[in-house]
Amino acid sequence: MEAAIVEIQKAWKQFVPDEPLKYEFVDERYKQLYESEAKQQELFMIFAGLAIFIACLGLFGLATFNTLQRSKEVSIRKILGASVGTVVRLLSQEIILLVLIANVVAWPIAWYFMNGWLERFAYHVSISLVTFVVAGILTMIITIVTISAQTLKTALANPAEILKNE
Repeated sequence: MEAAIVEIQKAWKQFVPDEPLKYEFVDERYKQLYESEAKQQELFMIFAGLAIFIACLGLFGLATFNTLQRSKEVSIRKILGASVGTVVRLLSQEIILLVLIANVVAWPIAWYFMNGWLERFAYHVSISLVTFVVAGILTMIITIVTISAQTLKTALANPAEILKNE
């Protein structure tokens, strides 16, 4: 490679002695072109992680509020024979429904902005529905893991203690 560059420089000097030879390699040029995209990806990952953490805090707060508001109802249901699974489902279904609605609202907005961003590239990649379904499944898993601690704590609590304190 170095020998070829030296030969090219000699030929260049013969034909254009006043101008220095300026050259660059294609792989280096591509690296420069996509360097900003790599930095942007790093920022997106940091902010996405931060957004997920804040959302989990909000979900945990919502689950805590929900279980505190419904602790008397849950205790009465448990006294009447409701199982732990039934109580957990009762406390979780409202939050899970809200997260599902949020996903359905967010999908078209995300598709619109991502499609616009991807059209700027030379080799266009389309976004498939599978991407959104996988994101929705991951969102549901994160939601269930986040609220499960609070709902299980309430479902396993002694109903006599809760009703005595009410």
